[in-house]
Amino acid sequence: MNSASGVNTVIPRIADMRHIADYRIWLRFEDGKEGEIDLKAELWGEMFRPLTQQDLFKTAEINRETNAVCWSNGADLAP
Repeated sequence: MNSASGVNTVIPRIADMRHIADYRIWLRFEDGKEGEIDLKAELWGEMFRPLTQQDLFKTAEINRETNAVCWSNGADLAP
């Protein structure tokens, strides 16, 4: 429950993910929703700046335990 609003908030689980091009990834969630996100503007700071290197960005995968998109450098992005 989101204590600030008093509303139950269920975080959808990531079902599938793939790199599209540049800094865009496509996600599909277990509830059937899907879409593309461009992360270029989010690649700043100590953990995310290295992902501006395309070879590193393309290492993105789903961590099923944490329900997050993760990269080989330890960066992660939870829904």
